[in-house]
Amino acid sequence: RWPVPYRRFDYRPKADPYCQARYTFCPTGSAIPVMKEEDIIEVYRLQAPVWEFKYGDLLGHLKIMHDALGFKSSLTGKNYTMEWYELFQLGNCTFPHLRPGMDAPFWCNQGAACFYEGIDDAHWKANGTLVLVTTISGTMFNEMAQWVKYDNDTGIYYETWTVQASPDKKSTVWFDSYECSKFILRTYQKLADLGAVFKKIQTNYTSIILFSGEPIYLGNETSIFGPRGNKTLAASIRDFYDPFKPHKSVREFFVDLFKIIDHVILNHQFYLFYNLEYWFLPMKSPYLKIIYEEVPLPVGSKASFGV
Repeated sequence: RWPVPYRRFDYRPKADPYCQARYTFCPTGSAIPVMKEEDIIEVYRLQAPVWEFKYGDLLGHLKIMHDALGFKSSLTGKNYTMEWYELFQLGNCTFPHLRPGMDAPFWCNQGAACFYEGIDDAHWKANGTLVLVTTISGTMFNEMAQWVKYDNDTGIYYETWTVQASPDKKSTVWFDSYECSKFILRTYQKLADLGAVFKKIQTNYTSIILFSGEPIYLGNETSIFGPRGNKTLAASIRDFYDPFKPHKSVREFFVDLFKIIDHVILNHQFYLFYNLEYWFLPMKSPYLKIIYEEVPLPVGSKASFGV
């Protein structure tokens, strides 16, 4: 039963005009090119602190890192970057809007792959990582590109939180996150399955973990907020999400911060929205932890190609 499997969808819904991003998603994005079969393509691991372009290494000190992949064609000399991130920034993917006249919380949550020509060496090297992990053939690159299209068309919602029973490495995972690093890990696994052989280097990734007792299923938007919904539960969920709204003043921020502490730490409450369904998390110490742990590069299942 656990962890709850991430749900895939048949198509990507059109974004609601209400959902606006402060920074445009994938502004220079392009289609993934078809490589010549005989091409030899270098694959690079890219990692930098989240929002490095704005805050430099600040979030790097907290080990809050963003992951991507780089590719270099030996035939053309061209470089490319591929990553997966939120269409409307992290806050919108993690918490909903409470809109006037709407009972149900309104979610601006989608994540997607972005592919573009060039690798911004300075961005990845300055406070992060740019390292060769394997080489692949043009054929393997093209097969990976087909898989990326499938993965991107069906895995459309960003999930910020990993939820598990305790900090122990063997503890039960209730829900797994679905964010940039998980896309990179899935891509590595696909390349390994196609025959790529990875270098033996250490690779670490950021996870934001909530700690909870066994989650309680509550229902979906209709069953909770619809005409025959549970008005008491609906009010509790709205009350929980209200303090997470954007703040206009420092005073407002601290008032809401105390409300969040009251909900999560003093009353051990958290409402999670996962697979378009609501769950109650009976929170427990240490409540939240940001970890930066090693996940080894994969070993493939096909005949090997690469270094």
